[in-house]
Amino acid sequence: MRLKKDKTWSQQLVKINQRLTDPGRKSVPSFENTRLLIHAAKTALAAGLCWWLALRFGLHDGYWGSISAIIVLQSNMGATVSASRDRFIGTLIGGVFGFAFSLWGPLPWNYIVAILAAVIVCGLLGLRASSRLAAVTITIIMLVQKPGTRWGLALDRVGEVVLGIVVALAVTTLVLPDRARLRLRDGLTQEFLVLGAFFEAILQGFRGTPAENLAVLREDALAMLRGNNQLLQAARNEPSGGPGWREGLSTLSQFGRSLFDALVALEFSVQGTNEYEFAEQLEPAFGRLVTDIHTGFLHVAARIHHWRFNVPPPNMNLEEDIAQLENRMTEVRPTGIGFSQTEILRAYAVQLHLKQIARLLRASRVETSNAVGETQE
Repeated sequence: MRLKKDKTWSQQLVKINQRLTDPGRKSVPSFENTRLLIHAAKTALAAGLCWWLALRFGLHDGYWGSISAIIVLQSNMGATVSASRDRFIGTLIGGVFGFAFSLWGPLPWNYIVAILAAVIVCGLLGLRASSRLAAVTITIIMLVQKPGTRWGLALDRVGEVVLGIVVALAVTTLVLPDRARLRLRDGLTQEFLVLGAFFEAILQGFRGTPAENLAVLREDALAMLRGNNQLLQAARNEPSGGPGWREGLSTLSQFGRSLFDALVALEFSVQGTNEYEFAEQLEPAFGRLVTDIHTGFLHVAARIHHWRFNVPPPNMNLEEDIAQLENRMTEVRPTGIGFSQTEILRAYAVQLHLKQIARLLRASRVETSNAVGETQE
């Protein structure tokens, strides 16, 4: 049954890959609109719940709790935890500095010094994301004219922010939770598919007609790398989803970046070429390695989707492909006298990049399998 499912998924990957390599493709609807509606509903729920609770608790400025909930409630749980932490720390530092400096000196000098000191302290503690929030809190405490003591205003401000944070965390955890680690797994699956399509487009240009969508695929891959890196940072703030989840996601993200760099290097090595005759002498070893690398991208994407990495690709051994290509390079070396030096050097550069990409692909699956604690089949 597992083999049947994997075969079906591989067929789906091929279809997706074909759509990605279609020069006339258009963007297709995704789950982003659904996520947007869910996020909007959760934000409205958190803001309304904060206001209702503030009225119940008798907070004077309960709207600050709603504002805090709106600010910290992000599209996934990990990002919400990170934003909540930054806002709480910033508000706490701002409350302490705002109260302390309100007792010293006249406005505006004590206010200016309080802002300066809070931003410097946040920077020295590595809390740059909290520095602006600390400055906002200081501004409210020191400049807003309200009856009562500054200490009471500081406590009210911290309490309202804590209320907003607690409500936001409760909503993001209990109401249709969207976990960054699951979104990252889907994102990495798509990333390896796009990298595979990018690889195919590069080799198409080396073999003949340059692919029309090469630049689009490069930008798509770069955008996915950036988006997945943001999701990785958010996923680190979430509770672990089981053994090796964080390690596995980090490993795959690192290999994704390395593969992208290797593909860009491969693209650079084939730019402006219209000579393929010497590379044709490397067949069939050259073509077999290229085909298996492309299949390798699809296979790793399928392994990420199933989150099971100790399954080697069937009927394929990249190390054997590399050995055969090296043997073929040795065999055709004496015939190089009939070709230009530029063409020979380009062929050597391409085969070196292919070997690097093949080994990175194999290592991405094997090392991720070790990171998640699987036993090898």
